[in-house]
Amino acid sequence: MTSSTLRRLITLLIPCLLAASSALAQDATPAVVLDSGDTAWMLTATVLVLFMTLPGLALFYGGLVRAKNLLSVLMQCFAIACLASILWVVGLYSLAFSEGNTWIGDLKHFLLGGIGTDELNGNSFPETVFLMFQMTFAIITPGLIIGSVVERIKFSAVLLFTTLWLILVYVPVAHWVWGGGWMMDRGVIDLAGGIVVHTTAGISALVLAAMLGPRNGFPKRLHPPHSPGLVMIGASMLWVGWFGFNAGSQIAANGSAGMTMLVTHIAAAVASLTWMTVEWLKTGKPGLVGIVTGMVAGLATITPASGNVGPLGAALLGLLAGLVCYIMCGFIKNRLKIDDSLDVFAVHGVGGIVGSVLVAVFGVSAFGGRGVDSMGSQLITQVTGVGATVIWSAGLTAVIVLAVKAITGLRMDPEDEETGLDQASHGESAYNMEN
Repeated sequence: MTSSTLRRLITLLIPCLLAASSALAQDATPAVVLDSGDTAWMLTATVLVLFMTLPGLALFYGGLVRAKNLLSVLMQCFAIACLASILWVVGLYSLAFSEGNTWIGDLKHFLLGGIGTDELNGNSFPETVFLMFQMTFAIITPGLIIGSVVERIKFSAVLLFTTLWLILVYVPVAHWVWGGGWMMDRGVIDLAGGIVVHTTAGISALVLAAMLGPRNGFPKRLHPPHSPGLVMIGASMLWVGWFGFNAGSQIAANGSAGMTMLVTHIAAAVASLTWMTVEWLKTGKPGLVGIVTGMVAGLATITPASGNVGPLGAALLGLLAGLVCYIMCGFIKNRLKIDDSLDVFAVHGVGGIVGSVLVAVFGVSAFGGRGVDSMGSQLITQVTGVGATVIWSAGLTAVIVLAVKAITGLRMDPEDEETGLDQASHGESAYNMEN
């Protein structure tokens, strides 16, 4: 073989070798394929999270108010679920989870453009399922806020506030933490919404309650919950649904989801007993409303940390949730004189903040955690994320409240408050004693 022939042969072989090498490299990184187990779990988790709002949160809040305002709370929860769903489909999903930039996504999926039954979007289940799963988070978060202003806010104000709040507060923070934004880039940990859901809702609820003003007779003449039984039933639905909230956020049916479910349950149980014990020592009687409120505080607190802590960390977070959130309920009402009617900030806001910060502590291996290598640096990261969210939520909520007040008005007339929002706003009664 002559040298010229050899050179010609090598010249022909090189492209073939490069093509083969490229094919092997592609085979080494197989494409994401549909997994029926993951898909089934995410469908179930989506149903569970919606179950938290309807009927869980609706009944939990409804039992806490006076009988003449029960239907107004149920109506607000139901209407928010419908409104948030439409907004999510129109453009909010795209703004939260499209690439965009570090601050906000783009409108790539406006009106769900480009989303079909076959797109997986990097997961092992269809993007339609991920879209629905995240929609349920957008539903429950503004639903939490209304607990701070029950029995006195206009229904039209609830709808307008929810629309503006989802666009200006919830969607940006969701993008920062979960959609590829600046908090994700910095390594902020928030598996299921301690920052995105509970911190935003809690801070906004406090601002809204302060700007709306207290109920008549607050704080000297407060009415007890009209139906502690409904409160317990709704809270129990929240507990069950929360497994979809937290374990579903692992977006796969795997061992991590199992551990997340376990630590979620542990934190809720410990927080319930802690709250009950503190109340028992203070008042001499353990209350049903108290023990279930402690459970909600425990769930809110474990939410951001549930993907990183072990059983010991979960128990410690539950202990802190039951103690700190109980103390904060009294502090907000008695010291700050803010009528956060159903303790949204004290339970959800404080719980979410505590869990979001302390994941940096209880997520280290010394407490049986995983995923936190440096407590100090992660603590700085978590505090930065929480602090930015607090400032953003408070500032934008104040602006939104002023806008709503100018457009629809915020508060019912005093005589309508006395009559009750069920009749005044909706022309219905929860309990008709004549039938």
